[in-house]
Amino acid sequence: MNTYLENTADIEKKRAAILSVIAAVFLTLIKFIVGFSTGSLGILSEALHSTLDFIAAMITFLAVRISSKPADTTHNYGHGKVENLSALLQTILLLITCAWIIYEGLNRIITGHTDIEVNFWSFAVVIVSIFVDYTRASHLKKIARKYNSQALEADALHFSTDIFSSLVVLVGLIGALLNFHSADSIAALIVALIVLWISFRLGQNSIDALLDKSPSDIELKVRGIVESISEVTFFHDIKVRTSGPYIFIELNIHVDPKMTIFEAHEVSELVESKIKEQIERCEVHTHIEPAKSMLN
Repeated sequence: MNTYLENTADIEKKRAAILSVIAAVFLTLIKFIVGFSTGSLGILSEALHSTLDFIAAMITFLAVRISSKPADTTHNYGHGKVENLSALLQTILLLITCAWIIYEGLNRIITGHTDIEVNFWSFAVVIVSIFVDYTRASHLKKIARKYNSQALEADALHFSTDIFSSLVVLVGLIGALLNFHSADSIAALIVALIVLWISFRLGQNSIDALLDKSPSDIELKVRGIVESISEVTFFHDIKVRTSGPYIFIELNIHVDPKMTIFEAHEVSELVESKIKEQIERCEVHTHIEPAKSMLN
């Protein structure tokens, strides 16, 4: 990837992260104001969720800045793992949110303190929240996929979760308007379940990346590419690891032992270029060996 594209990627990722911070601040403020004024646990739970979204957005912004730094003498594979660590931290924040929402929701249902004030602003803040969340999630998801950024993907999942949880809160408010005030607390518990599900997904992906779990889809793709190269008689020991948006691939290839060093090197270059053509943001290292079956 040339320098221009790398700079463009960094700029787009940072811009997306900054806009997420701004959106999180806006949503947090309006949710807290309306939540406290109406006493709605559903909206207050959303406000707390948005507070942690703001923290998560800040973590994402820092992670994107750090991960864009090139490899150096102490970080030979670059700083991409910072994005994976960022996603794990966001998972922890989401779990903290769940614990508080579940506690407050059950406490209100058990004690019977479920009365809330439902007014125009209650519905307005939820509808505005859904619109902002949808806009931000769509943009973040687009940039995350474009540059294979787990940090931005985690941020997109945060905002996507907010869309569904806001819809649930909206149902709770309608229930309260119909004098079924427990609907708000029940809605808050459903929000917690949604957040728990998304937390598991985020946590699993980030831990897999931090522990260098090999992505099976990438390995299968590499196998298909190498098998199509006739100059390679055999290959083995494919190793794949991810570091944020970057992919590192190693493999052993066997070639005709009658080849000169220069010819064998050309085959190695061919393998690496073919893989890079089909797998973006990857580095490939091949080890060349003579095909034993052709030695005699």
